Formats: sequence, structure tokens, C-alpha cells
Amino acid sequence: SGLFNMIDSGVVLADTGPVPAELRGKGIDMLVSGSVSRLADGRFDVRYRLSDLVKQRAVFQRSMVVHPDDLRVAGHRIADEVYEALTGEQGIFSTRIAYVSKQATRYVLQIADWDAENPQLALSSAEPIISPRWSPDGTKLAYVSFESKKPVVYVHNLANGERIAVANFRGSNSAPAWAPDGQQLAVSLTLDGMSQIYLVSARGGSPRRLTSSNSIDTEPVFSPDGRTVFFTSDRAGSPQIYQVSSQGGEARRVTFGSPYSTSARVSPDGKLLAYITRRDGRYLVTVRELATGNDTLVSETGREEAPSFSPNCKWVMYASRRGGRDALIAASVDGKVRQQLASLSGEMREPAWGPLPLK
Repeated sequence: SGLFNMIDSGVVLADTGPVPAELRGKGIDMLVSGSVSRLADGRFDVRYRLSDLVKQRAVFQRSMVVHPDDLRVAGHRIADEVYEALTGEQGIFSTRIAYVSKQATRYVLQIADWDAENPQLALSSAEPIISPRWSPDGTKLAYVSFESKKPVVYVHNLANGERIAVANFRGSNSAPAWAPDGQQLAVSLTLDGMSQIYLVSARGGSPRRLTSSNSIDTEPVFSPDGRTVFFTSDRAGSPQIYQVSSQGGEARRVTFGSPYSTSARVSPDGKLLAYITRRDGRYLVTVRELATGNDTLVSETGREEAPSFSPNCKWVMYASRRGGRDALIAASVDGKVRQQLASLSGEMREPAWGPLPLK
């Protein structure tokens, strides 16, 4: 998480019993310890403890029995418990991400653990797949597929694989974004010529136009309260981010100071806005405090795209071009910590971070 200074205790600890007092001399304040042992039926007995060495007490001590296939799940669950005990906030280690990878001649939509491990196939196509977006409850994905030789917006039920084409109108259908209630999506359509923002039911049906301009309006995203839609428009001559009431009306420009600002994403708490901005010919991820307007650059290579917030608002994941390959990077919102996600499934792009799991 980037919040802790990790120190190896240097000793093997029992599941129970006192913690050696000399560990405090190593600068250790909190200690995670535990064990994993195989049972006769092939499952594993996992025991773990969080100890406060300053107060000299156990914060919690627990155990679970897990199937071998669920050892990663158990590890993420333990990390979440430790993180929440130390910070008071729910951890993101049990969350999932969606992303698109290019494997030979096919485009593959993958669902994986937040660290890109344990990928599961959601869709494979010979035609491009772009813009995956999680439903608020984490049970569905909206995305754009070109499988019919044109961009069509689908809603995909992850439990049973059922898909509905919710935007398959004349022209281009793109850039889906879920409303907080999960009942409708904002999409970009070219029904009347230029790309404009429309609202459409998550079950399909007739769209309702939200923006009306003589420019290209695209890449919508709802605010967490559902009252506002942010979007990209070139109505000022270059791509910038605007916002408009979800009921319609006049749009207000949000970004200034750069000739190029796109791909807005709002943090789940509504306090931050992540977007791509061009600085000196480089395309970088910027995080803005909406209350103050203060911007922080959180990426570094200058070839970034598609930012997505973690559900606890502490991280931004984005795609970046590194070493001739597309990779995913997770960066803290203050830009101080970055980590590249490893993958065995080829290049990764178009990341979307899923919601927190239900407790």
C-alpha cells in the first residue's frame, strides 16, 4: 500500500504465546505473524495474528481453513484485515480489476485480482474491445466491442455470461459509464452526426440526449452522487473536461492551463478527479482536488492513458507504454509510490478497478 515501512523480524514466531521483547529494539511497532499447514484432507489451516508491540498486546488472532485454490484469496483477506486494523479504512487487496490484453491476433477481456494475478477470461474476440467499466455492485461490466464491425456498447453479466447490446444505434456507440444506481449508463453516440452524450437504460431502450453542441462530446463519467456528468469536449478548440447536470443544461469547463485534457474519472468519494493532460508533449496522469483545484502529476513516462481510481480513493491505475509494451501501473494519488503490475497474458491496457467486495 506504500503506507508502511516493512521490517523483517528475523525470527520464527509461534502461533500463540508472547512476542519476543527484543523486536521493539528493531523499530518494529506492529507485527504480522502466522503459519500455514496442510491438513489430512488436502486443505490448509491458515493462522495469523497482528500484534501491537508498543502496547504489548494482540490486536487480533484468527484462523481459517481454505482449499488450495483459495490460498491467494486468503492472503488478500488477511492483508485487508491488517490494513483496516491499522488505518481504519477498508483495504483493496480483495478487489478485482478488468483490463484488455492483446494476445496474438485476438483481443481478450480479463478479470483479475487487483495485482493482475489470477486472470479469468470474460470475452475473447478477433475485433477490438475497449472501455470496460464495472457496475456499482461489481456484478456486471459494460464495454465497447467491435465484433459486429462497428462499436456497440454491451452490458455483460459476469455470473452467467449473459450479454445485452444496450447501445447499438446508427453510427458510433462508445464510452459507457455507469450511473451510481446501476440502472442507466451515460454513453457517447453519433445519432445526430457529431458525438454527443446520451443516457440509456442498462437494459437497453431509447436514449435520452444530455449534451447539445456543435463539437465532439465524449468520455462521460458520473459523479458519485449521480448529479453531475463530467465529459471531454473540444468545444473550446481543444479537448478539455467539462461537467453538466445529469438532468441536462449548460456545461461548465473544468480544466484549464493545458491544451489537452481528457479521460476524466471521479474518485468514489467525489473529492478527486483523475485525467490525462499533455505537458511538453507528454501525456501524463493528473489527480486534481476538486475543492481546491490543486493538481498532482502521478505518472512519469508521458505515454499514459485510461486512469481508474481504486475503491478506497488512495490509488490510480493507468495504462502506460514501457519497454515497447503496454503495461498497467498503480500509483498512489500523491504520486509518491508506483508499482508496475506483472502479467503472463501479454500486454495490458484499458484498466478498470472494481468496487470493494461486500463484507
